[in-house]
Amino acid sequence: MTGAPAGFRTPLSRARGLGAAKHGVGHFIADRVSGLALIPLSIWAAYAGLKLAAGGYVLAVEWLARPLNAVLLSLFVVAGFTHLRLAMQVVIEDYVEGFVSKSSLLILNYLVCVLGAALGVFAILKVALPGVL
Repeated sequence: MTGAPAGFRTPLSRARGLGAAKHGVGHFIADRVSGLALIPLSIWAAYAGLKLAAGGYVLAVEWLARPLNAVLLSLFVVAGFTHLRLAMQVVIEDYVEGFVSKSSLLILNYLVCVLGAALGVFAILKVALPGVL
């Protein structure tokens, strides 16, 4: 490379040589798809929650025992945690300094979201299929 040493280059000059990270498009699409999936699922979940608020525990268990309700609620939980993970990843990547701190928080974000989604789906299945689990 000709010209000034790397320490004397402007930030724009240094950035021009880097190119794209090649992962932004996939992240963008996943974020938009999970967000779009959450629109009808959130409307359905709000309606179901209001309907179930008037009933008791027995009504909620009977409602969740219906396969369509269990599947839609599981999709809502998974889409919600997926969208949360992607959003938190952007915040961590943009605002956390230092490789170790950033990497640790990204791993923690991933693990918490996977664990939350898994526990949510397990809880739904436990109520929906009482004799199996």
